[in-house]
Amino acid sequence: MIKKRIEDDILIVTLENGRDNSITAEFYHELKDIIQEANSKPSPKGIIFTGEGRFFSSGFNLSMFLSFKTPREIADFFSKTEEPVLLDLFMCSKPVIAALNGHTVAGGLILAMACDYRLATPNPKAKYGMSEIKIGLPLAIAQGEIVRFGMADDRNYRDLVYFGKMMDVNEARENRMVDEVVEESELIPRAKQLVSLWIDNPGRAFTPIKRLLRGPLADRIQKGIDELDWEDSLKCFFYDDVRKTLEFVQASLNK
Repeated sequence: MIKKRIEDDILIVTLENGRDNSITAEFYHELKDIIQEANSKPSPKGIIFTGEGRFFSSGFNLSMFLSFKTPREIADFFSKTEEPVLLDLFMCSKPVIAALNGHTVAGGLILAMACDYRLATPNPKAKYGMSEIKIGLPLAIAQGEIVRFGMADDRNYRDLVYFGKMMDVNEARENRMVDEVVEESELIPRAKQLVSLWIDNPGRAFTPIKRLLRGPLADRIQKGIDELDWEDSLKCFFYDDVRKTLEFVQASLNK
């Protein structure tokens, strides 16, 4: 699911799962361990996420969604695995950079938006966006709030989630989904430069500054996770038209 390597005391995590680097429950289990280690030890100084091949990530593995048999099963995945770990990533005490090497869609974009900064290459073929509305799926609490946090404004967020439009890198930058565009050869070097720039200050001041910036939203997200009726909110996964759409998209990806 992922490959890890250390360079210059920075952990580089490469998503590697098929041609589109789809995200599974196993990814979140691995991610939880990565964040816990980063938070509890002086090293590494930070984390960089990137992808293998032409994709950063296409988002959640649709076969995983289709494998859930009851609303309780999918509710447990979101409320006990995906949402808490996504929130932990959002609040990681170290700098976290998304080095977007290619297509960044749906759950892949959510993962990128949880990071502190997003770099992308000028690849004109790479697409960025949220396709959930076209499949018939909502955003969970942490997903929606974290994506909104990173956007230019609420209107850009509205258009992103209502229209399900795929954007090129220039549109993605205008909407703050991408912070900076660099040549492919500079993607990881620039990400490492940012990690060091932010963390290598007296007293590692980055950590309390980040907590101050993101903490109030994180508290609100956690309250929502604790109070939501997850089974009721996710029963849409078992609507016939949604199920058929998931099956169709999955079959298209497998061609």
